[in-house]
Amino acid sequence: MTAADWDLVAAFHAQCSEQNLLRRWGRTRLTPRDLTRLLAQAQCWIGLDANERPLALVGVGPVSREPGVVDLGLQVADDRHRQGIGTALARQAARIAHTRGSHTLTAFTQASNAPMLRLLEHLGPTRVTRDGPYVEVRVALDAYTSDTPAPIRTDPT
Repeated sequence: MTAADWDLVAAFHAQCSEQNLLRRWGRTRLTPRDLTRLLAQAQCWIGLDANERPLALVGVGPVSREPGVVDLGLQVADDRHRQGIGTALARQAARIAHTRGSHTLTAFTQASNAPMLRLLEHLGPTRVTRDGPYVEVRVALDAYTSDTPAPIRTDPT
């Protein structure tokens, strides 16, 4: 994704509830400037369905002062939850991060965000550190290689 993809990002966010936006971004509105800042620090992708409709955003960026550790950012459109999209994108992000030299993937989320915590457990062995109402989850990327098969999923749409 590049800053030129702002229209896709805006279309994606229009599909997301305020709760979903708050959970992922800490606010309900993002601007092109926010996207530019994110892209300066992370590699990002936008997932599209067969009709070129945006259905998810994923990003991976370095964690400061921790070489080989990257942070995962992930958001899936509200009406597309529990279809395996987030897991597939997170696995692909982990695979790419590992091939680029990362050994650990982290995510910082609300301790009550059960769907994200389940997704992270599916990526591999996790280590969870609680920080009040939040948790940091770390996933070792040892198992991710360039030949790790992508998950197979059929989508009726």
